[in-house]
Amino acid sequence: MTNPKHPTEPNMRPVSSGVPAPPKFLLWGVITLFILLIVGFFFGIWAFNSLLTSGQQVRVINRFAFMENFQDKQPTPQGGILPTVDPNTTSSNDASSLLDMDLSGGLATATIEATRAGLLVSTNTPTPLPTDTPTILPTNTPIPTMAATSAPTSAGDGSDESLQDTQQVSIPATSRNFGFQWARQTWNNCGPATITTTLSYFGWVQDQEYAKSFLRPNREDKNVSPHELVGFVTEQSQVSALWRMGGNLDLLKSLISAGFPVIVERGMMFEANDWLGHYQALVAYDDGQGVFYAYDSFLGNGTGEGVPMRYSELDEDWRAFNRTFIVMYQPSEAALLQSILGDYWDADRAAEIALEAAQQEARANQTDGFAWNSMGTSLVALGRYQEAAAAYDLARQAGNLPWRILWYQFGMFEAYYNVGRYDDVISLAQSNLNQAEELEESYYWRGMALAAQGNNGDAASNFRSALRYNSNYDAAREALDSLNG
Repeated sequence: MTNPKHPTEPNMRPVSSGVPAPPKFLLWGVITLFILLIVGFFFGIWAFNSLLTSGQQVRVINRFAFMENFQDKQPTPQGGILPTVDPNTTSSNDASSLLDMDLSGGLATATIEATRAGLLVSTNTPTPLPTDTPTILPTNTPIPTMAATSAPTSAGDGSDESLQDTQQVSIPATSRNFGFQWARQTWNNCGPATITTTLSYFGWVQDQEYAKSFLRPNREDKNVSPHELVGFVTEQSQVSALWRMGGNLDLLKSLISAGFPVIVERGMMFEANDWLGHYQALVAYDDGQGVFYAYDSFLGNGTGEGVPMRYSELDEDWRAFNRTFIVMYQPSEAALLQSILGDYWDADRAAEIALEAAQQEARANQTDGFAWNSMGTSLVALGRYQEAAAAYDLARQAGNLPWRILWYQFGMFEAYYNVGRYDDVISLAQSNLNQAEELEESYYWRGMALAAQGNNGDAASNFRSALRYNSNYDAAREALDSLNG
């Protein structure tokens, strides 16, 4: 029979799946968790870039490589160069007078303020510590009869011809020193790692972390200067050291062949084609191949023989640092070293040689920013600040100095400060700190300029910042004490 009440409705009921619908709170919980994960991800990226120091970021990237994709790169200044200067600041007469400058008429002989970081440095040879002298490892080549001492000249054609000296020298065609223990640098630790590698030649057994504790007590510190490396060697080891500017390739060969470890400071391209300062310990050379071999804290030590570098390549990078070199020696071998260095034994004469070489390069190319910059550095070392400031202006006008150069070289600050151009000091220091806040020398020089302008409060704050990044920065401590006194 049909149902009279519903004659057209089929006789059927819904089929149940047997699975109850999920509670609404669970659905909203999943949605909330998903939102929290997204928020947490973006917060993590913000914290990574805003709360971590650059060194901490690198450690995170070393563990989680994908994080490099989220790192905020520091913006490269426009054009990748140091801020330029108003062309009206200097004239063609300034360039001519600098290029024609003759130093034979006499030089300032007073002790000069340091060309690095404002510290006072004596022009005399460092006094060795009264300790026992380690036995130097033997070399396998004879000692040269003399070394080049006059101003170098460049081939200028990009070839592998080294800077030649006007004197005849007797240098072996190849030489190698043995006994170095290579150290791969930890984060930003090129200076301490290189000095550790070089000291190992004398039997030094401390590691780069020991050197770092003196040279970079704050791991974010960006730079260790040559005078700091020399100070560490003379104060912490049984070895003596000195640094000079204005070297040449024949001099490097003479030092290596005589068994003296030598370090050079170069401008190199490592980080996304950005220019950086870098130390290398030279262990050998070979005229037949036209190369030096270096134990490099970043690039490695080859397969033990060292990383090869063509003569012209090394010299081109080296001149960015006014051909600065560091030599280590036993106190008992000071006389031998002096005979090899010749005129370079005297720091003022080395600065003169460097100036003459830079003059020669600037005459060949008056748009060569490195040549003018090296002239300024040499003139600062000689205490000729007015001329140095003009040379630095011409270097900046050239418009090709890399923007990081004031991370490592501070003569420009010193020259401008000593001629009363305090606003220029402050402006350049601020430009530096806009790119990296871990530059104690920039704080120091900005503090010095502010103090000279009578702004003691801000000056003191800058000196304290300098000491925060390097607690061993004596010049900043003395400047702060003088304000408080």
